[in-house]
Amino acid sequence: MGVADHGVEIQVNGAAGMSGAGDVTIGGASGGTSAGAGRVPVAVFAEDDILRSGVFHQLRQRPEVELLPPEEVSRARAALVVVDRVDDAVVRVLRTLQRGTATRTCLVVGRFEPNALQTVVDCGVAAVMRRSDTTGDRLVRTVLAVEKGEGVLPGDLVSRLLDHVGSLQRAALDPRGPGLSTLSSREVDMLRLVSEGFDTVEIAQKTSYSERTVKNVLHEVTTRLNLRNRAHAVGYAMRHGLI
Repeated sequence: MGVADHGVEIQVNGAAGMSGAGDVTIGGASGGTSAGAGRVPVAVFAEDDILRSGVFHQLRQRPEVELLPPEEVSRARAALVVVDRVDDAVVRVLRTLQRGTATRTCLVVGRFEPNALQTVVDCGVAAVMRRSDTTGDRLVRTVLAVEKGEGVLPGDLVSRLLDHVGSLQRAALDPRGPGLSTLSSREVDMLRLVSEGFDTVEIAQKTSYSERTVKNVLHEVTTRLNLRNRAHAVGYAMRHGLI
């Protein structure tokens, strides 16, 4: 099975999972099959041939997992999605997996933007791993953990998730205050870059928008929220846990 979406083709073949030092495993429901009961069938969704080949190279000989052909993805107990970054096309694939299969999803990503965490959680992703930290052993450990109903996140993402939960709690206690929907993901990205000291030209280069678009987006934020300037907008967003 393949999923093509706006130039991104996600190939489905079989392979296996992840986890390891620096990761935090969050206990889940005990409904999965233990590793001792047999090999775990895993479907691999890779953004391109190079990523797919890398996964298969690390996992082909592992006795803990079973590599499935595309047409047998329906019997997979875990799905491994390997991409460079979480964009709209990848989100659509994650949501398709969430709605259309009984598998639990592991995401291996090259670049993980801060605002992508809530998105992947909403898509039902059970484990996240940065590709730079990936080894065959960690992939397998994570797939086995996910298949048992556990969740796995790098330690820094757990901290970020807890901060996010805190923001939700504050919003619930003060519904009149600014919520997470106050800013779009694009606005959050640009304000975060402003907070890191980047100017308009640099933000345009990093986000692949024109300088005019960057200026318009930031002006819209300051105008809509009745703020004085970019620095005021960054301070506002940080105080309210929006970035």
